[in-house]
Amino acid sequence: MERRQVSRVLISVSDKSKLTDFATELDSLGVEIVSTGGTSKAIKDNGVNVIPVEEVTNFPEMMGGRVKTLHPLIFGGILARDSDSEDIEKHKINIFDMVVCNLYPFKEAVSKGVNLASLIEEIDIGGPSLLRASAKNHSRVAVVSDPEDYAWIIDELKSGGLTVEQRQDLALKAYRHTAEYDTTIQRELGLRFGEEGLPSSLQISGIGSPPLRYGENPHQAAIFYSDIFSSAPSVSDAVQIQGKQLSYNNLLDFDSALSIVTEFDELTAVVVKHNNPCGAASANNLEEAYDLAINTDPQSSFGGIISFNGEVSEVLAKKIVSSFKEGVIAPSFTKGALEILSTKENLRVLETGSLDNYQRNPTLRSLDKGWLLQESDEAMINIADCKVVTQRKPSSNELESLYFAWKIVKHVKSNAIVFARSKNTVGIGAGQMSRIDSVKIAEFKSIPDAKGCVMASDAFFPFRDGIDEAVKAGITAVIQPGGSMRDQEVIDAANEQNIAMVFTGMRHFKH
Repeated sequence: MERRQVSRVLISVSDKSKLTDFATELDSLGVEIVSTGGTSKAIKDNGVNVIPVEEVTNFPEMMGGRVKTLHPLIFGGILARDSDSEDIEKHKINIFDMVVCNLYPFKEAVSKGVNLASLIEEIDIGGPSLLRASAKNHSRVAVVSDPEDYAWIIDELKSGGLTVEQRQDLALKAYRHTAEYDTTIQRELGLRFGEEGLPSSLQISGIGSPPLRYGENPHQAAIFYSDIFSSAPSVSDAVQIQGKQLSYNNLLDFDSALSIVTEFDELTAVVVKHNNPCGAASANNLEEAYDLAINTDPQSSFGGIISFNGEVSEVLAKKIVSSFKEGVIAPSFTKGALEILSTKENLRVLETGSLDNYQRNPTLRSLDKGWLLQESDEAMINIADCKVVTQRKPSSNELESLYFAWKIVKHVKSNAIVFARSKNTVGIGAGQMSRIDSVKIAEFKSIPDAKGCVMASDAFFPFRDGIDEAVKAGITAVIQPGGSMRDQEVIDAANEQNIAMVFTGMRHFKH
């Protein structure tokens, strides 16, 4: 395994953590160090020999530090190949064997909310150029972009140098560093410049977690990448207080459960199983809401993910541990609640902090050889603005129930039907190929029955059979988008049965 030793290095870093120890070790190995500005000072102040970059270029740093390394004697020394000896000699270029560089703290400046002019000055120019040049020439040059790599690199240099495989790994890391940096810049400037609509090209960047045990199935590898821009409450930013490692399926269900519960200002509990709600309720307290949510479908709630939009108390914790659950997520937990939950050591407990600033990201899905991106489904009706299309108007209690059911149905996989009574679900029919089958499943799930319930449908009824079936189940009012060629037939069916129906004019497909 061929190793390549380092005799000359260029160091120009924004993040100076672990720098002096690294530079000291390089100096002790007889490595010549060339450095820039503040980096050079930090190294020199710790008694390490360093050559300022201006002594190499014969040009001072200028324009407030905007120009310092952009010079042929620097980039020639990085990009030179072993075959370029003629040019090296002709132009008196001294080659670099290693470049150590990380970039201006643009992301940190964004988080501080600095003005646009100040933010622009945090866009690094020389740094990305140094990283890209040395990564391109990795066959000869080692590029170091992460201070966490300093220690093992020193060990390798003491053992004879870096292998080509190690230089390749470092090059890939550098390219990912610059890609993340550029993604951050274009995203933030898009916001600052008032760019509207979906972008014409897609760049995403995320920080990888340790690999998950597996994906949806044991034979599938999986990893979670957290959004580097996220500052709002989310599953990725939640603190896992206890329990087993989060799985691929756990993350999907936690995310779905959190998304649903944030629809409500009232204290609300939601149970999610296989990425669909199987129960939800709002009440005066979370203990009552939890009972109502669980009782929607006790069988399906077994092993489910539970979400709350308020603090979990000792009383609520006792209810949670009384039967098997995969996990629970909430803004906060009392000390006593955590002690009770800890008796179920495998139970995954996630704390989000306040949900006041919760926001949903655009939806990104992969296809073979492409991606689909859409805005998040944030639209919500004003129930008072919905159009009553039947002879009978819904009562105030029915309107309240219809509004609750409509908030839930937008989170159920299509075709979606929700039966609700007051502010709790009674039966949920999800993901069927025909709407009437979803109605039948919601009826089947209703315990003990659906008499006096309302029904929400995520899309229009193409035939009256869905209404006829709902009436047999005991449904008294319906909320749906409308828009079918057979709307009148469906309205007539409702009038025949003396049930109320309102049209929202809004569809909530979730495929």
